[in-house]
Amino acid sequence: MAELKFTKDHECLYVDGDLAWVGITAYAKDALGDIVFVELPDIGKSLSKGDSFAVVESVKTAADVYSPVDGEVVEANDNMPGDLDLIAKPVKDGGWIAKIKMADASQVSGLMSEAEYQDYLKTVD
Repeated sequence: MAELKFTKDHECLYVDGDLAWVGITAYAKDALGDIVFVELPDIGKSLSKGDSFAVVESVKTAADVYSPVDGEVVEANDNMPGDLDLIAKPVKDGGWIAKIKMADASQVSGLMSEAEYQDYLKTVD
């Protein structure tokens, strides 16, 4: 069963089986402002939870995107560099940066649900 999960670093995952489509949350996109560049990860890159795998640059700053799980990058969203508006879309609707084949799908259980993430946002500022 597919589900959405969130991290305290404002990554959003659409999890389906052992595949996680990873992008940034609307909160992160709003905090960054106007996006000018997205650096995609290399296909086949092995990741440990917490590794930076992509960079999102805005007119204000650059932000690393961290892997919320152990795994391997199996696909990068090649449409994103040419259509930066995609980053603002929900992950499951094309706003994903990379698809990660998870090494241990049980790691997802330690991430926040959408309701938990919304509660977390009330503590951020």
